[in-house]
Amino acid sequence: MKKSIFAPISAIALIATLAACGTEAAPEGDSMVAEATETGLFADLGGDATGPVFRAAKADTLAVSGYDVVSYFVGDGVPVVGNEDLTVRYEGFDYRFASEENANAFIEEPGKYAPAYGGYCAWAIAANDALAPGDPEIYEIVDGTLYLNFSTDVQGRWQADIPGFIEAGDVNYPTHSADEHYQD
Repeated sequence: MKKSIFAPISAIALIATLAACGTEAAPEGDSMVAEATETGLFADLGGDATGPVFRAAKADTLAVSGYDVVSYFVGDGVPVVGNEDLTVRYEGFDYRFASEENANAFIEEPGKYAPAYGGYCAWAIAANDALAPGDPEIYEIVDGTLYLNFSTDVQGRWQADIPGFIEAGDVNYPTHSADEHYQD
């Protein structure tokens, strides 16, 4: 991506606007504001992926099919699709949020909200050491961790031995490289 000479000016203008409105600006050297301004993201947390993250196509960066991962944990716990204007990049993948409050909660603790196994099917990674798409509407939260499964049938299999499958998934998932993608 080409760098724009206007990006630093935009960041300075943003900081000046925040200061003029009485909002505390980001500390000098905080690249999150500059990066977010340059990329059009709400925030860019940086970092490198530690494992594969499910997305529609290998070249895509949208995680969890655009669902707001914080929505699973707050309110009535019903997952909702996030807003493109509230996109936070984390470890190279884009997570969308339905509200600024949810985006800010994710920014504070992304590891708390990002799904286990990069959003791939929890049963497939555990039972078969395979990457299969996780459906954001077929999920379960276990001990504060979000797990997705491929289908309700597969989720039923996973529920037969959740602790055993989590143990196996925790062993199998790290053996997959961050750039790996399921066979589509």
